[in-house]
Amino acid sequence: MRIGWNRYRLFGSALLALSLAGCDPSQPLANREGAKPQVTAPALPGPPQTSQTAAPALPPPPTREQQRVNLLIEQVEQAYAYGTADYRKGNLAEAKVEFDRAVDLMLTSGIDIRGDSRLQEEFDRIVDGVNALEMEALKQGNGFVPKVEPSPAEVASDVTFEVDPNLVAKARTDLATTKSDLPLVVNDYVASYINFFANTQKGHNTLLHSFQRAGRYKAMIQRVMAEEGVPQDLIYLAVAESGFQPRALNGRSGAGGMWQFMPHGDYGLVRNAYVDERFDPEKSTRAYARYMKFIYNQLGDWYLSMAGYDWGAGNVQRAVQKTGYADFWELYKRNNLPAETKNYVPEILAAIIIANHPTQYGFDDVTLDPPVLTDTVTINYSVDLRLVSDIVGAPMDEMMALNPSVLRMTTPPDASFDLHLPAGTATLFAQRVAAIPEAKRNAWRYHRVAAEDTLASVAREYRVSESELATANQLRASESLQGVEGLVVPQAPASALPAHIVLYSARKGDTLVTIADRFGVSLSQLRRWNNITGIKVEPGRRLHVAEPANVSHASRAHRRVAIAGTGAKAHGTGSAKASSQAPTAHAAKKTNGASSARKALPQKPATKSKHATKKQKQTR
Repeated sequence: MRIGWNRYRLFGSALLALSLAGCDPSQPLANREGAKPQVTAPALPGPPQTSQTAAPALPPPPTREQQRVNLLIEQVEQAYAYGTADYRKGNLAEAKVEFDRAVDLMLTSGIDIRGDSRLQEEFDRIVDGVNALEMEALKQGNGFVPKVEPSPAEVASDVTFEVDPNLVAKARTDLATTKSDLPLVVNDYVASYINFFANTQKGHNTLLHSFQRAGRYKAMIQRVMAEEGVPQDLIYLAVAESGFQPRALNGRSGAGGMWQFMPHGDYGLVRNAYVDERFDPEKSTRAYARYMKFIYNQLGDWYLSMAGYDWGAGNVQRAVQKTGYADFWELYKRNNLPAETKNYVPEILAAIIIANHPTQYGFDDVTLDPPVLTDTVTINYSVDLRLVSDIVGAPMDEMMALNPSVLRMTTPPDASFDLHLPAGTATLFAQRVAAIPEAKRNAWRYHRVAAEDTLASVAREYRVSESELATANQLRASESLQGVEGLVVPQAPASALPAHIVLYSARKGDTLVTIADRFGVSLSQLRRWNNITGIKVEPGRRLHVAEPANVSHASRAHRRVAIAGTGAKAHGTGSAKASSQAPTAHAAKKTNGASSARKALPQKPATKSKHATKKQKQTR
């Protein structure tokens, strides 16, 4: 992957250099007007041009806006190069900071990205590259989420199976007592997969882990399937696709999530620099259910629909037209299906039969993982998951697991987002996050005070100055933390531009007027935030140049930090909104050499929105 990516990067850099030099890379650099290629040293220049010969016109100098774009692209390329270098060294945390900085440089530049074709191209390329590298890192395990295991389909892809007549007979007997809302059949192909899962260690362990993980999401998937009107046993396509792993990623095709949607298909799932809803268990499940119903309405058969999900409904339709058989098994026997799709349906049927008779196939040791229970709050501001982790007291890996669609540990700005919290923590989150200005929630932290903490020790832990920490919490530098419940910790985003500095050290010659002008705030705001009158300021004084946290004391007797009632509002706390969008366009999937074209459902209007003061919700 790295060699291919480097070639792409070099090619992209070459195009960028050409465009900055005023050249058109789509045109040949030589051989104009039929000239032959030059194979010897160039001739000496001819005599100077006469006055009758017009000199070539010089290109106009770049405008100020073009200069800004050029500088911005240069900064973005540098940040991306640093991130790539860290990634190759295995320094994933450092690489993530640089990747975030590359994207944020563009997002916070104040330049209309879509209004400049070069900037739009640069943005798309960087975002796609960052997402690909981050997803690959997540697949290997990066300290925030568990390493993704291979799916049963992946471990069985290169296995040859022998048919056991006794096992076929046993499976057919079990089929008579199997309850399923799909038409089930047992033949040699299905029995081969049953044998692999039941009688080989690799097959058994992989399917066992898939069944165990299914416990986290089974109730949610069953609910969504029922709401969308599709068979419940379609849940077992997740066995073949991902083994019920929300962050599964196919390194060859880029297909991702529990249901392995392609990155550029439109399935009614949001995908941008901050989130990828293919990795959201509930939203992707709804998109999957609607898509399967759409395919079934085209093909009229669930086996063909499963094949269509893997290979593409259009490809299956053409195979049916070519042979005249609208039957999966006939297409199988006539070799009108790719190898992966031929194995896809029997594998799913084998999983369904084993799931209905686990003890008879050696799966009596299945203990389902407990279902994921969350409080879901809808927010309209950007918040760092590390801050959320601080506030609700949950480990960072748990926050990442509850919000697997978040790509950069920060929720998107200026967009609605369903933030999943540990069950029972929505009220606590709303109270504590209100202490931090909305614009600072993507960077600042929250620290719960322990008995041995002092302002100095907390400042050292978060690498901020003691005076900054005291000012942000309306404390005196010498004040004790006895009775203080928590502290907000002012920090600048790792990828912030200089204009987003929170505290500024005054220099010689500065006045409040010049500082206010420099940071785009009013003089009255600067005075209010820093309790200053007049316009003079002594050099070295640290000033708030953005709104500080509004933290008040509940009482001087207890000197606790009052987290609630500070004027900042948590948007949509406790509300949960069910996604009602359906896929709206055509997409393609390529896995193990098989290509697919997954069509999408027509757009549907929103049908239902649920709001509650606080809702404990079973998700995924």
